[in-house]
Amino acid sequence: MNQLLTLGEHAGELLKTRGERIVVAETSAGGLVSTALLAVPGASVYYVGGAITYSLKSIHALAGIDMDVLQKQNIRSSSEPYAQILARTIREKHPRVTWGLSESGAAGPTGNRYGDPAGHTCMAVDGPVKLVRTLRTGQSERYPNMLAFAQATLALLIEALESAPRG
Repeated sequence: MNQLLTLGEHAGELLKTRGERIVVAETSAGGLVSTALLAVPGASVYYVGGAITYSLKSIHALAGIDMDVLQKQNIRSSSEPYAQILARTIREKHPRVTWGLSESGAAGPTGNRYGDPAGHTCMAVDGPVKLVRTLRTGQSERYPNMLAFAQATLALLIEALESAPRG
C-alpha cells in the first residue's frame, strides 16, 4: 500500500505543479486509484471526482457509456479501446478537467466473461497526452491484483504528466 500512496503523492504533486485537474473511472481497482490521489493533502485542487464503473448499469449511469452500442462495434470492457473511451468520456463529462484516467479489468480469482484471465487490466490516460496499456499480473489473488492495477494506472498517469507539454 505504501508504494500506491507514494505514486498517488507523486501524481498529485505533478498535477498541483501543472495547475491541472483530473477525473477517474476505475473498475477492478475498486477505488484504490482515487484513494491514492485523495490521500495527498490539498487534493481538492486537482481531484474533481471519480467513479467505480463496475457494472453495466454503473457504466451507463456514471460514465454515460452505452455498452450495447460499443459491443456492436466489437468493443468490450477490459480492452484497450474501451479503456481509451472510458478515460475520454469521463473527462469530457467534466468541464475544465485536463485529464481523464481509467482502468478496466478482472481482479480475480477468476477471469472475466470475455476470456481474460484474472490479473488482466487495461488502463488509459486521456488529455494532452493519450496513453493506453495492458497489464497481466499472472496471479489470481484479488487484492494483490487490485493493488497492482492501481499502481500501474498511477504510473501511466505519471508517465503522461511527465511527458506532456506545459499548457
